[in-house]
Amino acid sequence: MKNIVIIGGSKGIGNAIVNSLIKSNKVYNISRTEPEIKHENLTHYSCNVLEDDLPQIENIDTLIYCPGSINLKPISRLSLNDFREDFEINVIGAVKSIQHYLPQLKKGNTPSILLFSTVASKLGMPFHASVAAAKSAVEGLTKSLGAELAPTIRVNAIAPTVTDTTLASKLLRNEKMIENIKERHPLKKFLNPEEVANMAAFLTSEKAASISGQIFEMDCGIVSFKI
Repeated sequence: MKNIVIIGGSKGIGNAIVNSLIKSNKVYNISRTEPEIKHENLTHYSCNVLEDDLPQIENIDTLIYCPGSINLKPISRLSLNDFREDFEINVIGAVKSIQHYLPQLKKGNTPSILLFSTVASKLGMPFHASVAAAKSAVEGLTKSLGAELAPTIRVNAIAPTVTDTTLASKLLRNEKMIENIKERHPLKKFLNPEEVANMAAFLTSEKAASISGQIFEMDCGIVSFKI
């Protein structure tokens, strides 16, 4: 049984990860709101990662940082504060969490860190300037820390395409938009949170013991294929 800290596990992909790992691991969720799930292996800390002091947790094997943003506007309507806020949520929050828990991770059992990017970091997409810039920084952080923390701690990231979560609800708000998004992807689908959670469970397990510094595009073919 591993000790897993999940930042942002109350909703969306983070919540799916909590649900996938809770039965066989001790999970510590850190988020502003409490997950609906109740389990003897789950401990929740109410905390705003950007503003509050992170809780002290003695034993940690895995750190998963899930918070993200989807702030889609033309560059003419994106303020400098939009860029700052996206960078704070996606990058500074991750750095703060890693720095805080690094001493415990270094003493962990086959420790690993998992971050989240987006397919928009690889695929040029209109209106994604702010989030793509922030998530590109996450990818750089993943590779740099993967090298710096080897061989003790593995560091990887998942870069999902559109995922059926509350965060993406504006992109999936009616049947026409849903069909258009499906049609844009060569596999004619988009992701559900459980698919991403399965990848997260794999990357933080011993099955991925030889994988570090990698960005895994869960793209339904939109980056990889031109059909």
